[in-house]
Amino acid sequence: QVQLVESGGGLVQAGGSLRLSCAASGGTFRSYAVGWFRQAPGKEREFVAGINWTGSSTRYAEPVKGRFIISRDNAKNTVYLQMNSLRPEDTAVYYCARYRRYTVPVLANEELDSWGQGTQVTISS
Repeated sequence: QVQLVESGGGLVQAGGSLRLSCAASGGTFRSYAVGWFRQAPGKEREFVAGINWTGSSTRYAEPVKGRFIISRDNAKNTVYLQMNSLRPEDTAVYYCARYRRYTVPVLANEELDSWGQGTQVTISS
């Protein structure tokens, strides 16, 4: 079973940047699509960004389009989320998850089989 570990979270001011990493071990990672999700206090977990197995195709939720960039380095078994122009509403616990397929499905919250433990991102105004 693959293990996913997120890192890179922290506290930054609005307008700042952070880069999250999702490192995989113990299983196959490079042949699967991967997604980033977030959950703010009192809210449901939501899709943020997804990337296919080669990194050639990406998808973003509307609130983060143009500000976040998802990428992957399969040689390092790592997926990244570069977050720019951060806003207080981006405050959440961010999770990475592996899909059971090569590509991100139409319903991005489905067909997931492994999750990381999450990393806290806090944006101050």
